[in-house]
Amino acid sequence: MMTDFRRYAGLRKGLNRRTVLRGLGASAAMPLLASPYVARAQDNTLNLLCWPGHNDPEVVGPFEEKHGVRVVAKEYVGGDNMMALVSQSPVGAYDVILADAEYVVQLRDAGFIDPLTPEDYPFEDYFPEFQKFDGHWLDGDLYSVMVRYGFLGVSYRTDVFSREEVDTYQAMWDPKVTGRVGCFDWYLPSMGCVGLAGGNDKPFDIDEAGFKTLSDTLMSLKPQTSGFYSMANTFASLTNGDAAIIPGVGDWITLLLSADGVPVDSWVPREGGLQWTESLSIARGAAKPDLAKAFIQYMTSPEGQSRTARMPAYNASIPSRAGWVRLNEDAPDHARLLRHTFEDRNVMDEFADGKIHIRRTPVQQPVEDWTDVWTDFKS
Repeated sequence: MMTDFRRYAGLRKGLNRRTVLRGLGASAAMPLLASPYVARAQDNTLNLLCWPGHNDPEVVGPFEEKHGVRVVAKEYVGGDNMMALVSQSPVGAYDVILADAEYVVQLRDAGFIDPLTPEDYPFEDYFPEFQKFDGHWLDGDLYSVMVRYGFLGVSYRTDVFSREEVDTYQAMWDPKVTGRVGCFDWYLPSMGCVGLAGGNDKPFDIDEAGFKTLSDTLMSLKPQTSGFYSMANTFASLTNGDAAIIPGVGDWITLLLSADGVPVDSWVPREGGLQWTESLSIARGAAKPDLAKAFIQYMTSPEGQSRTARMPAYNASIPSRAGWVRLNEDAPDHARLLRHTFEDRNVMDEFADGKIHIRRTPVQQPVEDWTDVWTDFKS
């Protein structure tokens, strides 16, 4: 599995994948780069905006074969980067947008996505907790359908920490990891987990006192930090030991690394963790809206769910109970790794424990206040 991820992240060379670099830099300065997607809006393509890896043949191969099309992906890293790409692209550049759930409201408010017909999608197959997911149903209309999720707490080197030691975020201030606390370079998950460490029990809905607590807690971590890592370099830093612990990440990192023999694991500390959620919407002005609907139907089907759970770039949990059944039939070892079994404690039990907070954009402060603190922390 590590070899598969390297195909996306360039991990062998310790470099970001070129598409990631374009998404983080050049695309923001050169909006006309999106125009080739319009040129490729042909009958045999579906244009998808997504995190890395979502058009892997292991995931979308059966859909492409059935419909005689190719899923062409424009990749990004981070919700703010996604919003920039959409806003700078002409109408019709994308048919389907995969977004982190907290950005669906922004996509709707900006007029970038169309409402969906709920009856078109198999919500009856979903666990009840995910059938009317917050932020996907807006003013009574459905705008996005969840396809995968995961929990964020800390990822850590098991040759440095025991499970008991990382049951609290205070492990990040342990003297033995001074200069070895890594940071995934996206303010939202990182600051959310640091806020939990500081005692904010609603990490994204905090008043000014809570925001000061978050800022102070983050700055106190500065002497411990080893660096700020892209998606690819987050994998690399845990692999080579530059980072012994990283907050705001989880199994999507360590399942791949541990399968390759790297001594790492992930855990949600007792202070709580976050849920990241990826969802699919039909873009406003999509050149092929019917094919876009068919793609979301495929991704929410038992087969699509089983395949996206095992996506080579990074594994994830899936919200469909029928998908769990199919996953246990297709790949029982993966089902056990993802804790998607029915006979043992599983991820839905963890969700029910109340330790998991849905990741959101800041509620009481402007986003700029948070990003300013993050920038100060990095300087």
